[in-house]
Parts: sequence; C-alpha cells; structure tokens
Amino acid sequence: MISEKQFHKEIDLIIANAIREDVGDGDHSSLACIPEDATGKARLLVKDEGILAGIDFAKKVFEFVDPGLKMEVKLHDGTAVTHGDVAFIVEGNSQSILKSERLVLNAMQRMSAIATKTNEYVRLLKGTNTQILDTRKTTPGIRALEKWAVTIGGGENHRFALYDMIMLKDNHIDFCGGITQAIQKTQRYLSEKQLDLKIIVEARNLNEIEEILANNGVYRILIDNFNYEDTRKAVALIGDQCLTESSGGITLETARTYAECGVDYISSGALTHSVHNMDLSLKAIS
Repeated sequence: MISEKQFHKEIDLIIANAIREDVGDGDHSSLACIPEDATGKARLLVKDEGILAGIDFAKKVFEFVDPGLKMEVKLHDGTAVTHGDVAFIVEGNSQSILKSERLVLNAMQRMSAIATKTNEYVRLLKGTNTQILDTRKTTPGIRALEKWAVTIGGGENHRFALYDMIMLKDNHIDFCGGITQAIQKTQRYLSEKQLDLKIIVEARNLNEIEEILANNGVYRILIDNFNYEDTRKAVALIGDQCLTESSGGITLETARTYAECGVDYISSGALTHSVHNMDLSLKAIS
C-alpha cells in the first residue's frame, strides 16, 4: 500500500484541482453580492441515514480555502447518522464558506455513501474471518477519497494503484503465455528492479490454482467467479500456503455464503462504483 505521506499528497492534489476546477478566476456569485469582510456561520445538515464520512476531509478543504475558517465538529467520521443530525458548524468569512461549499458537499455525500455500503458488508460478514476489500473501480481523480471512505466504513483497502502491488489477472496470464511464465517473469522483474511488491494471481478454475501453488512466492490467490462448491474446494486446496480472495459479482445477497466457504477476503467493486450519494446540505445559520 502507499505510504501515509503519499496518501496525504493525493488528498492535497484532489483539493487543489477541485478548487481550481470549480472556482476558476473567482466565485463571481459571491463576489457580486457578499461584502469581502462579511462573516457568517453554516451547519452541515444530514438529510439521510447511514455512516458519515468526510469530516476530516472537510477540515482540509476549509483550511486550504481560508485558514481563518473555524470548524466545530459535532459528529466524527464513522458515526451512524440519521435525518436532522448536524455534523459540523463552520464559521468565518462568508465568501470563503461559499467557495468551499460544493467541494465539501460533493466529497462528503459520496464518501458517506461508500462508507455506508461498506459497513453493510462489514456487518454482514461479522462472525466470519473474512474481510471486505475495495478495488481499483473508482472515480478517476478521486480514488484516495473513495478508498478513505471504505476504511471509514470498516473495510480494507486493496492495492491503491498499479504501482504498489502486483496483480496477475487473466489478461496478464494470457498475454504472457501462461500462469507459470507470468509468475516467474514477475519474480525476475521484481528482483532486477529491487522492488518489494506482493504478488496476487487470479485463478479461473481449480487446475489453475494447482499451477499457482506449484510456484513459490505468491501472496494471495484471487478465486475469481467460482461457485460456492468450487470456492470451498479451492480454499481446502490452498490451505495455509497463501491467502485467499473471492471476487466476481459478489453481492450483499451472496457475500455471507462466500465468507462461510473460508476465504480470507472478498473484493467488491460495488463499494465504490454502485452507490447513491447521501443527502447532505450546508445551510447558513441566521
């Protein structure tokens, strides 16, 4: 996984680019009718139910736009919220609050939706030894936010991007000419480049799992699009030789049964690509 320093750099880039995109040469709506020295307060109002996420991100946005803005946090990231809850109050320059508003809302609405969906899986898998993972199926440009939201919801991050973990999927294997060739070439590459990256290999059937196991150094086997019976067979075959991960169309309806097959992880793109934003609004306090 990426370092904490790299992660914070990603967040800073997201904020700077989002403000550039939204504000351009000025928030002319506010500049036109709000005095430059006017001050005010606004509250973040929850109009939905779920898991709140993005409070700490909102702090970073307000700090970036105007360090003079003061944020009084009422509810923290990971809190279960309902209609009428107030998450925070922000106070300071009115133009600065308005300049920050849309980025804070867009981010928090999506982050809260992802945290809520993730938490559904976490509660569903409670009592098993299986953890829920995200994927790279994220919105371009804001991956760090979406993966942050997964952790707030109680899930685990898979690799962040292409550079922090090796994942040999079906296309890699087919383009390379086979599983063993792909694994061995990858291990030579890592050695030559002096890279310390974990290797995950996708298996499409039990025969491929046997071939993967014949090669040392694989961190995790991705048991992709297996039915329940074959998943149980795969887990038994793998034993403690490496970690196991189920993937491929796993839903809230099927996740528990896959977990009961004994896999260490279930990965789901739905955590980030199939959510409905939480309804939040930033309202001025008279």
